[in-house]
Amino acid sequence: MAEPSLAVDAALNIQSARDSAAEAPTVVLKVNLLGLNHQKLVSFFESIGEKKFRAAQVLKWIHQLGVIDFDAMTNISKGLREKLKRTATLELPEIIQQLDSKDGTRKFLIRESGGSVIETVYIPEGNRGTLCVSSQVGCALDCSFCMTGKQGFSRDLDAFEIIGQVWLAAKSFGQFGEDRPRKITNVVMMGMGEPLLNFDNVVDSMNIMMHDNAYGISKRRVTLSTSGVVPALDRLGDYTDCCLAISLHAANDELRNELVPINKKYPIAMLLESAQRYIEKTPDNRRKITIEYTLIDHVNDRMEHAVELADLLRDVPVKINLIPFNPFNLSNYKRVSNNQLHRFRDYLIEQGYIVTVRTTRGDDIDAACGQLAGQVNDRTRRSERYKAKFEEEQAIKIITPE
Repeated sequence: MAEPSLAVDAALNIQSARDSAAEAPTVVLKVNLLGLNHQKLVSFFESIGEKKFRAAQVLKWIHQLGVIDFDAMTNISKGLREKLKRTATLELPEIIQQLDSKDGTRKFLIRESGGSVIETVYIPEGNRGTLCVSSQVGCALDCSFCMTGKQGFSRDLDAFEIIGQVWLAAKSFGQFGEDRPRKITNVVMMGMGEPLLNFDNVVDSMNIMMHDNAYGISKRRVTLSTSGVVPALDRLGDYTDCCLAISLHAANDELRNELVPINKKYPIAMLLESAQRYIEKTPDNRRKITIEYTLIDHVNDRMEHAVELADLLRDVPVKINLIPFNPFNLSNYKRVSNNQLHRFRDYLIEQGYIVTVRTTRGDDIDAACGQLAGQVNDRTRRSERYKAKFEEEQAIKIITPE
């Protein structure tokens, strides 16, 4: 049994702790409105006792007019503005560097919460300006020809971190406000990461991009690119009808298993069937799937590969985008020759396909397709392993020169 004096002291200490806890201010977790789509904004305003129409007002202030100061939202009452300051916030990721290419391409290095850096790229072409947006810090997949995959993986981006890339790019071009020229006409979810592995945040962000009170981008101008996460692709049509691109890169499972390892789980036939089901769900079911095919010298660029690709896609509603491989450190792959690229393209055109060749843009600032890397706090240690392997291969080459 405790001594009386010790028991009294213990009781006093417990009471003192309770009093301190009672006096401590209540911490209110504020909601970041930046990443809420229209429906989630409606739910938020209802939860604080406000009318539904406030959602459209605030959506327009944030994403159409570029206003992130509640006090500047002049068509809502002062009382509501004060309530918003108590219950909500508008937090953006941070641009730490902007790089401008000689060809007009612009790359943003953006620091996200947690300290990692992602990359977002703007590509101008004629009257069109395409923003390539990231969905993950690093990438959970490990496609052999992609620099992002060599950086490993940290985490999914939150919705405010995805749409924040669009907001920051729009701000940099001065396109916020009434009757301002729109520099960003297209968005492609083709940056760092596999979008369908971050399903909810990506879908919410795309719906903001396409909403009339936000960026108002046409559904035909917002494209999601996937390496083939079939279960998520099967769900996609229930939530959006954006354009779809399939990151294919090989026409047989054996080769695609090497280039795109997720193919071992969801092989080509399964992926193409899922993609066709998605198109059938869209209101405009005559839309075509974009097939992305990165041409790598003496890997998947031979004429037998072109024949195989043409046969594979014969009954699939597609257009084909050929992408010359862009070299980077940690890869021994080489760029396809121009002659072989043209032969490959011309054969597919002769077979009746719509074929485009993606022009390499921004390679002087490492902004070309497959070159996005950022600075990833890699939880997988994949980056460490690739660097060690690459250094070992280089050492062997020095010891045994050709």
